[in-house]
Amino acid sequence: MSAAEAGPAAGPGPGTARPDDAAEQAPRTALDRQVATYFQHLTIERGMAPNTVAAYRRDIGRYTRFLAGRGIGDAGDVTPRLLSDFAQDLRDGNDGGAPLTARSAARTVVAVRGLHKFWALEGVTPDNTAADLKPPATGSRLPKAMSVADVAAMIDAVPADTPAGLRDRALLEFLYSTGARISEAVGLDVDDLHAIAEDAGEADGPAVVRLFGKGSKERIVPVGSYAARALQAYLVRARPLLVTKGRGTPALFLNLRGGRLSRQSAWTLLKTAAERAGISADVSPHTLRHSFATHLLEGGADVRVVQELLGHASVTTTQVYTMVTAETLREIYATAHPRAT
Repeated sequence: MSAAEAGPAAGPGPGTARPDDAAEQAPRTALDRQVATYFQHLTIERGMAPNTVAAYRRDIGRYTRFLAGRGIGDAGDVTPRLLSDFAQDLRDGNDGGAPLTARSAARTVVAVRGLHKFWALEGVTPDNTAADLKPPATGSRLPKAMSVADVAAMIDAVPADTPAGLRDRALLEFLYSTGARISEAVGLDVDDLHAIAEDAGEADGPAVVRLFGKGSKERIVPVGSYAARALQAYLVRARPLLVTKGRGTPALFLNLRGGRLSRQSAWTLLKTAAERAGISADVSPHTLRHSFATHLLEGGADVRVVQELLGHASVTTTQVYTMVTAETLREIYATAHPRAT
């Protein structure tokens, strides 16, 4: 069993209080209570995914520690000057944490702006103290996409003669075929797959999968024939063996102990496959999602269709991939046209 699949060390049981439980259950200051209300809003009213809420907690936690260091115990005591100092300290590391990149600092500032906007709307503060706080410029960063040949080489590098290999190949084919986020893929149950016939090529129309994205939003995405065949091989030849090692679970992708595969294990198996294929570029599960979108657009897919497949709330988020394809066209033009340079 790999270290990645060993799972986290056993923690306190359900009835055991964690060291930070008291702080969460009984906020110590007015500011603690005001922040706790905001996270209830994100979780219950806005329905944010746990991973998204956790990211907000990290960013806002850095902010509240900064305020505590300045003796601030109530949202009403925050001034625009304090906010400006915090934004600067993010880049300098003077808030007690490591200095952040422009992109990470901008993300933290956006989280703090959202917090203050909520306080103003709820009447916690008379106005939005952070209304004029500007995140630092980050520049544009295009998503990284693999070539079609590299994707194929990475998948082909996975041996398909063991249960783990069949699972790994099915997962990689699935990620590239659907553009699913890694959290969506490992969160799937077998029943979320539809029309995976014994002979995938004879299914009545393409197979489809039900994915649950951010905010528990559901979408239906087609599964290509390569992925359908890989999934069928895994379901018939590998999953039955893996599930017997656990207590029984509806999860689609299983680890070697018969439990649900974790995101960390999925990340590890993808990097291992890239290394076997001799791919030197940094590869992550999100790389396959980027590649899925880029290759669809290069193949002529409408950006609105890609938006639906990716589960983006706004087409603006999807349009960044059109910049990737435009960059590819410029590179081809520069090398192929006799008067390009």
